[in-house]
Amino acid sequence: MRNVLTLLPLAALISACSLAPTYERPALPVPVAAGNATAAQDVSLPQWQSYFADPVLRSLIEAALDNNRDLRVATARIQEARALYGVTNADRLPTLNATAAESANRVPAKVAGAPDDVVSRTYSANVGITAYELDFWGRVANLSESAKASYLGTVEAQRSARISLITAVANAYWSARSLNERADYAGKTAGAYRDSLKVVKRQYEVGTTSKLDALQAEAAVDSALAEQVSLQRQARNAVNALQLLVGQPVALPAPSAALVDTLAASKVPAGISSSTLLLRPDVRQAEFALKSANANIGAARAAFFPSITLTASTGVASNELGTLFSSGSGAWSFLPQIKLPLFDWGRNKASLDVAEARKVIAVAQYEKTVQTAFSEVANALSDQQGLEDYLVAQRRVVARQSDRLKIAMARYQAGVESYLQVLDAQRSLFAAQQSLIEASRARLAVTADVFKALGGDEQKASDAS
Repeated sequence: MRNVLTLLPLAALISACSLAPTYERPALPVPVAAGNATAAQDVSLPQWQSYFADPVLRSLIEAALDNNRDLRVATARIQEARALYGVTNADRLPTLNATAAESANRVPAKVAGAPDDVVSRTYSANVGITAYELDFWGRVANLSESAKASYLGTVEAQRSARISLITAVANAYWSARSLNERADYAGKTAGAYRDSLKVVKRQYEVGTTSKLDALQAEAAVDSALAEQVSLQRQARNAVNALQLLVGQPVALPAPSAALVDTLAASKVPAGISSSTLLLRPDVRQAEFALKSANANIGAARAAFFPSITLTASTGVASNELGTLFSSGSGAWSFLPQIKLPLFDWGRNKASLDVAEARKVIAVAQYEKTVQTAFSEVANALSDQQGLEDYLVAQRRVVARQSDRLKIAMARYQAGVESYLQVLDAQRSLFAAQQSLIEASRARLAVTADVFKALGGDEQKASDAS
């Protein structure tokens, strides 16, 4: 019987019959390509260090990846899921336990019918297996497969959180910089309005203009200053939001040149193949959830079949400790048990229905994730081209409004136009320049949106399944 313990590990290695449905990845519920190009193509993004050109932004992203608390939580959840998978997977193999015990009994003399009390002792040392399930129907194997898929899904969730953090830092950085630039331009505009006010006051003093023009010029200065204060407040709030993501104080570069002229925006080609979406971490996470649900069906089906468990041990036993390992003290036990479900009042059937319903839910969630991913890619590609065209047009608007202001001011000084024309030209130029700065921020934001929509630099992460 000692050979039982030798054969048990071999039983653990026997391929179990799996009752889980054959897994098939659902067809992509989206067109074959995202974008307006005639041919679909696969796109692979570089590492974020190469993708984002601004060195200040790269340093902020690196700090965020080190300090961000949400990312730390996501990383810790990977460790948790890995440990849970290890616990479940260990059930597929028998657990060996070594035990040593002493048993002592005392029987009173009057009970034993002896002149003295009877004291007996038994010593034993054993190596054994307790309630090891022979997984003929794949119940334990499918539970292990489900736990593995859950673990891998957690890994993808962490990767998705990492990409979202990189994108959020980039957008927060560009937002803060654009607000700083807009506030700086508002201050410069207030300075230009002061110069205009000096001209108006001189003409008012010589009687060539009215008090109304002077008041309008003063109001223009105050309006620009008020706009500057408002934008400075928004910029401070944007920096606070960026610091929350980065996890440390942030110092932005002073606005010295136009945002769109100092930062290069990465561009990806249109017509991206929908199969590229399968590389996104959130899509892989949804597929692992589907695989987990599929494996749970096999475990639920196995509950309808008999289960066999083995408890066995081998060792030595003796009435005296000194002779415990002497010849002839060998002992063993072997307790196989078979359990056949008869009447469970529909419990197993209900458990199977739950598992099958959860798979239907997982399929729908997977398809919804793919559709959302496709929409994000299509929108990002559309915004990429649309905002580039808008920037070109907005630059022309700024140039035209600048020329208009020069002509209006010259005509006003010549006494041909009223100051109202100058004021209108000033306001139009200010609004156009503010729109150009905001459009520059939006174009840079598309760079981050494309990075996230295409799965970032996690596209090439190996599929551990």
